[in-house]
Amino acid sequence: MRIILRGVPPSLNAFAGRENTWEYRKAKKEWTEAVQWMCKTIPHGPPPDKAMVRIDCYFPDRRRHDADNYCGKLLLDGLTKADVIADDDFAHISLSVHGYVDRTNPRTEITVLAEDE
Repeated sequence: MRIILRGVPPSLNAFAGRENTWEYRKAKKEWTEAVQWMCKTIPHGPPPDKAMVRIDCYFPDRRRHDADNYCGKLLLDGLTKADVIADDDFAHISLSVHGYVDRTNPRTEITVLAEDE
């Protein structure tokens, strides 16, 4: 399964150390629901026992972006809620995060593949 979302989720640094958790909750809800709804538009069966999740972030500029700040927390929760993955723990997924630049079409592409055991 592959879904494409407009834009890139906010860096986790945007919320670190902030006292106002409402911004984080709003962003989490928006991105989680966006992933969940996109998944519902693509037919899929039950989640595999183990899946490989690849996240490709296409940023609008060449600024430095730390991979650990875009590790997919907001996205993986949406995949779990949509029953595309069984859970977002290490027992159920392996994760790969990549960053690129696309000035004209910033986006996030998520690919989920069942892993053979």
